[in-house]
Amino acid sequence: MPPIKVLIADDHAVLRAGLRMLLDAQGDMEVVGEAGDGLDMSRKAGELMPDVVLMDLSMPGPPSGEAIRELRRACPKTRVLILTMHDDPASLSSALSAGAAGYVVKKVAGSELLSAIRAVHRGRMFVDLTQTVDLGLLPIPRKRQKQRQAPKELSQREREVLRLLAQGHSNRQVAGQMGVSVKTVETYRARLRQKLGLTSRAELYRFAAESGILVTDPVEPLEGRR
Repeated sequence: MPPIKVLIADDHAVLRAGLRMLLDAQGDMEVVGEAGDGLDMSRKAGELMPDVVLMDLSMPGPPSGEAIRELRRACPKTRVLILTMHDDPASLSSALSAGAAGYVVKKVAGSELLSAIRAVHRGRMFVDLTQTVDLGLLPIPRKRQKQRQAPKELSQREREVLRLLAQGHSNRQVAGQMGVSVKTVETYRARLRQKLGLTSRAELYRFAAESGILVTDPVEPLEGRR
């Protein structure tokens, strides 16, 4: 299997050098380029077509949300993983809404960062916030206000299933963590679809984030556990 091609986008050269050493030491990863600002990132992504762009939110250039959307338009197969100092739900929500596939803070251990890269490359979502805050305090667009109230209708077990699914776990992984059968998880998932009208992983994540379930309940990384 070919290595995961990674483009590192950060305006700190020393950090880029350290990340390159970490990633190039992995047998399944290859750093194909570096960028120091948003414009350079977009240009190099178009030339190199990386599998994953490891992107800082605070680079010079266009606003991060605009840069993510432009990159996703130009390179739809490239997955964007945010690596940032911003450990807050507003930045998380903004990045994921723009099209990022994952979000980790720079306090994260090297092993977790590697897990995040592998996870988003496989099409999964990876979120690792160290801060516990209530996303329900954030302003929500009017069209989502009704949806924001729905968690009151969910049982504790349904909330747990929703949280784990939103984090990217498979039905089997959810079943293992909760100590129930896969069939039981499928039943809970069907109830969530019926109650909330959500089907895709992205919709589950947005709802869990905006309602506060994702971060007010315990948050765990998607990968790194066997």
